[in-house]
Amino acid sequence: MNSEHEELHDHDMGLSHDIPLMHRRRLLGVAAGTTVAALAVGALASPADAALKTIPEETAGPYPGDGSNGPNVLTKSGIVRSNIRKSFGTATGVAKGIPVAIKLKLLTASTSKPAAGLAVYLWHCNRDGLYSLYGKGVTAENYLRGIQATNSNGWVTFLSVFPACYSGRWPHIHFEVYPSLAKASSVKNKLHTSQVALPADVCSKVYATTGYSASKKNLAQVSLKTDNVFSDGYTQEMASVTGSVTKGFSIALTVGV
Repeated sequence: MNSEHEELHDHDMGLSHDIPLMHRRRLLGVAAGTTVAALAVGALASPADAALKTIPEETAGPYPGDGSNGPNVLTKSGIVRSNIRKSFGTATGVAKGIPVAIKLKLLTASTSKPAAGLAVYLWHCNRDGLYSLYGKGVTAENYLRGIQATNSNGWVTFLSVFPACYSGRWPHIHFEVYPSLAKASSVKNKLHTSQVALPADVCSKVYATTGYSASKKNLAQVSLKTDNVFSDGYTQEMASVTGSVTKGFSIALTVGV
């Protein structure tokens, strides 16, 4: 696949420190009172699981942050988390934008049964179309990146912001699947790499709001048929989305593994 946009221009206890914290975090949940937290709880049913196929393999792009092209955020303490709006460790940045809850349901493709205990690393660009760790002005940030283990029903939920549409790419979200959290610190262990496509009608609504003006222009110049990732098909990667620009959105996708 082609590179995605602009040229490519440590608290280091890693996943071994983060994994024991996950049980406590699940009990505590995400901070109460946020719009996105409300969206994440029962706001969106799973897309249909019939005739499930393995998710198509896609490029991780030039800004994965998994050690395959520069920095490896997967070795950092704090990366195991559900709320990815803020940077962690010594970084303090907060990504601005319309709040979203990104829900992925992982199922074993051959049986359609929940794939529990797999690790999902998810990342995407900010409202300005820049990726933390790489983009100009955000190389010291690590927001909009996180990893979690699927629960007994195969679900992971990330609280984030709606990503931009940058020049040359259809709006999307990246993710990688690993056998477990313990094996997720090395990209050599990944099982799948794919992307979530975002619906045109929702993108148009979001990009008409303050802060997304550049995305509105970029969206008008690209289509799913011309996108260098989704042009060969996107049925299995198109998310189901509910919500509004005032209350935020829930983004869901069933992923066959």
